Amino acid sequence: MADSVKKEKTSKPSFFKGVKAEYKKIIWPDKDAVLKQSVAVVCISVVLGAVIAVLDFIMQYGIDFLISL
Repeated sequence: MADSVKKEKTSKPSFFKGVKAEYKKIIWPDKDAVLKQSVAVVCISVVLGAVIAVLDFIMQYGIDFLISL
């Protein structure tokens, strides 16, 4: 009786088919959005670098002042 029940194999989707399906769902930004985001990243990096440089200068000046006492 167990032989009469045929076991059906469930087909597993291929990994690469899944990757391809997910890749099709990606919405790529247009040129203007990429440009705006790139400019924002560069500007924030420059401002943050300047803030760190100023803080470094102030701390260096403070430590030099304390050492000279």
